Amino acid sequence: MSTGTRIVELRKGVLKKNDEIAAGLRSRFGAYSLPVVNLVSSPGTGKTTFLERTLRQLRAAGEHPAALVGDLETDNDARRLAASGAPVKQINTHGRCHLEAEMVGQHLEGWDLSAFTYLFIENVGNLVCPSSYDLGESARVTLLSVTEGEDKPLKYPSIFNSADVAVLTKMDLAGACEFDRETARRNIEEIRPGIRIFETSSKTGAGFAPWLHYLAEVRERARAHEFPVP
Repeated sequence: MSTGTRIVELRKGVLKKNDEIAAGLRSRFGAYSLPVVNLVSSPGTGKTTFLERTLRQLRAAGEHPAALVGDLETDNDARRLAASGAPVKQINTHGRCHLEAEMVGQHLEGWDLSAFTYLFIENVGNLVCPSSYDLGESARVTLLSVTEGEDKPLKYPSIFNSADVAVLTKMDLAGACEFDRETARRNIEEIRPGIRIFETSSKTGAGFAPWLHYLAEVRERARAHEFPVP
């Protein structure tokens, strides 16, 4: 019993420290009216491909996005995203299953935040731990691919409940996977009633117009200093 109590107290202490650092980051981002988007999903959802297309399309529209990329090891995803022309930094967690606010703060060093119109944080692929860690973001986006099945929101409710919007990815494969989009949407909305859901294909570009429109809304809220309460 006492061991369990110590574990709970330790977890509360870790989360409290993270929340304090995240609040500082949110104020720092707010000083530049910089919208920050935290992308969370399980491994294999197509998060990097989705972000790569997002970066390219934003740059083509004259925007100046940047990205922080979280992985346990390697800089493969960061090198891939950097090919878009956007500034990118890799964060290696070396075994940790999520990013923390302190990691984000450390990897902002050397960047002029006033030069960016968006900052994206690609979190470590995990549907459990990232739900508890505020990174100072303006919006949290949970991605679900058609290859994962429609019941993921019911199995991992915390990550969907903490999201501002949800994105269905790889919709070009929906038919081959016999993916039931109505069931998936219903399951997401059961966990997070009223949440906005985007259906996208990074391969074909389908669904990216409304997604980019949403990002413009996030940017306007940042400029108006309408920040979320974590």
